[in-house]
Amino acid sequence: MIQKLLFLTICLTLLLISFTATAEAQDEIICQRDVIVQVDDWLSKLSEKFYGDIFAYPAIAEATNAKATEDESYALIEDVDLIEPGWKLCIVDVATAENIVGFELEAAPVLDDTPLNLAGIIKVGAAHALSGPLAEQGQSIRNGIDLAVAEINESNFLGGGQLQIIWEDTAGDTQQAVQAFNKLINEDQVVAILGPTLSKSAFVANPLAQAAGVPVIGSSNVVNGITDVGDYIFRTSLPETIIISNTIGALKERLNLEQVVLMYDQNNTFTRSSHEAFAQAITMTGLQTVATLTFKSGDLGFSNQLMEIKEIEPDAVLLSALPEEAAAIMMQADLVDLPESVHFIGGNSFNSPTFLSLGGGSVDGAISGTAWSVNQSTGSNRQFVADYEATYGQQPDQLAAQAYAAVKVLATALRTADSTDRAVLRDTLDSIQFVETPLGLLSFDDQRNPNHPSAIQVAEAGTFVIFQ
Repeated sequence: MIQKLLFLTICLTLLLISFTATAEAQDEIICQRDVIVQVDDWLSKLSEKFYGDIFAYPAIAEATNAKATEDESYALIEDVDLIEPGWKLCIVDVATAENIVGFELEAAPVLDDTPLNLAGIIKVGAAHALSGPLAEQGQSIRNGIDLAVAEINESNFLGGGQLQIIWEDTAGDTQQAVQAFNKLINEDQVVAILGPTLSKSAFVANPLAQAAGVPVIGSSNVVNGITDVGDYIFRTSLPETIIISNTIGALKERLNLEQVVLMYDQNNTFTRSSHEAFAQAITMTGLQTVATLTFKSGDLGFSNQLMEIKEIEPDAVLLSALPEEAAAIMMQADLVDLPESVHFIGGNSFNSPTFLSLGGGSVDGAISGTAWSVNQSTGSNRQFVADYEATYGQQPDQLAAQAYAAVKVLATALRTADSTDRAVLRDTLDSIQFVETPLGLLSFDDQRNPNHPSAIQVAEAGTFVIFQ
């Protein structure tokens, strides 16, 4: 008798588990597609577009709110009469929409915007430093590009078209960048070019693409003036001036900064530009510069500068240096017993695995502005980080994220234009808005620079965490 009761109890438990799982599965919201709200959108307009009925908007609102409870990248719609550009909405299939609204959608169109005119191989050039002193950075960029291309091709995002990347190694050399651009433009007849790695190379190579009418998307060029070359030049790398301005403005209040020392590498184009951005931010925020110290790329000793900083004891050192010198400076700061109250603040050069690995524990506490952080919690960034780790066995860095974003933006423009015509592609890139990337929702401003949020992070135990 006891055995029978036990058997019946087990069966009843399994039945209840099965029923609960079935009910949960039925309640699960599955988005047939995601939509990013544009400037002139409203819910009834979108419901007519996707369901053929202006009164079906509750299907979009309820589905989006349901997804928002599990993924913060979706908008939370509190007022159906108010949606904002850049919001991410969930569009469910017609059957689910009918269940939500409670009536039949007789005029619902087929939800398919697959490009009709893209077919075969679509050649895209990539001119980056794959060898030489910048090979590590170039590999990160290549990883990001290759990952995005694989995802786009496997999903048939471009309909019958498949992206093919034609790689050219610039080795970080300006003349090799020029040769690479000439080959990609004239011999390979690419529809667009990704690169080059260095800003100084971009200033020389980009005019070739501008003259030929070939769109360029730089993903690692942060010096001012990159896009001033012409209207075919775009970038997904936030200019250093924007990142540093945002960073210093926020840290002045949060760290109670008053007096700062400027320290920079006077022999490098990037670090000089970074220094100028720091100087501009100081002027805008009203901070006081108590000393300006310089050094040169390749210097090994920084004791003179550090002893002067120790004597002044400022609130912060605003350091413009390449990762190698930045790490060495902070390691030597430990040797001269620089007070922990002196903060080291940098820009993009701090956001490098090289900086962390060379500096070890000495760089803990280093603060930097960044266009991207591995710890940003948007759904698209979490997916990017997970896919990158699964593919390459390591975390991505900012260069990989920006390169990945460049491909996503280019592919979105190709899909929207449904054409590989270079001029049409340029015009589409210029008007594109709110592309979902690991960097956030990305648009281009009127100077073709990226428009997306920046962040502040701090080095801690061999990694970066969001600055709290």
